[in-house]
Amino acid sequence: MSCYRTGERFRLIYRVREYRRRRGEPKGFGWRDFRDLIVRARIQLGGPIVLVWDNVRLHLTRPLREFTAANSDWLTVFQLPTYAPDLNPQEGVWSLVKRDIGNLAAADLGQITWAVKHRLKQIQHHSDLIDGCLAGTGLIMDG
Repeated sequence: MSCYRTGERFRLIYRVREYRRRRGEPKGFGWRDFRDLIVRARIQLGGPIVLVWDNVRLHLTRPLREFTAANSDWLTVFQLPTYAPDLNPQEGVWSLVKRDIGNLAAADLGQITWAVKHRLKQIQHHSDLIDGCLAGTGLIMDG
């Protein structure tokens, strides 16, 4: 989650999940994971959130719509058009991650997870990279 606030340094809030093919283990993020990430972002940012979401099917599920409606006093959601990766700054972040680990010859899933987390941590400390991801969308911060 790329977080921007006018006049402040960006924040990158993330969670990495490893799928180890265990019985009953979810393969990816579920609606509760997204809900928890949004709540964590609110706590870290200390204020209301304007969330710009792409149209991943999971973002459109009833439980997430109910969650956003129940928290409309601090959470506003804008939906991007159906296919608009060029408007999503998070696509730029993942492009930076993939560029640096694309040729990684990992021995196991743990090495890949470490490499992704390490790269995300590096990106967190370079505000120019995240600012560039927002600038690349053509979107602007409006004070």
